[in-house]
Amino acid sequence: MESCPVKTVMSGTAGFALGGAFGLFMSSMSYDTPLTPQGQQLANLPIREQLRRGFKDMGVRSFSSAKNFAMVGAMFAGTECCIEGYRAKNDLKNGIAAGCITGGILGAKAGPQAAAIGCAGFAAFSAALDYYLRLPSDI
Repeated sequence: MESCPVKTVMSGTAGFALGGAFGLFMSSMSYDTPLTPQGQQLANLPIREQLRRGFKDMGVRSFSSAKNFAMVGAMFAGTECCIEGYRAKNDLKNGIAAGCITGGILGAKAGPQAAAIGCAGFAAFSAALDYYLRLPSDI
């Protein structure tokens, strides 16, 4: 259970499940009202067609979100596990470094500035989350 491939797969699977649920929720909230041109077009269709299109769109968006969450979760967990194995320590620095690497990789397609911002953002979020989770529970 402590091997890096197992942690990576588990995090990717959990990310896929949570991303799917998140995507399903978010896609259900994004439908147009009949006041917009797209909403009027959809409102003029029969109910069965409206439902078919709505469920199809929800499925596509949910799957897309699930894939993205799975990729981020697996990338972060795998990177953190490799860093932890290399350093032979379990502390905040592992998560911060893994967050920076993951954020940098995710932002790299948009250029060096986006990679730097992604690195800083993921590292800060990881540091805050790790710090909170490592607090003594009796506080």
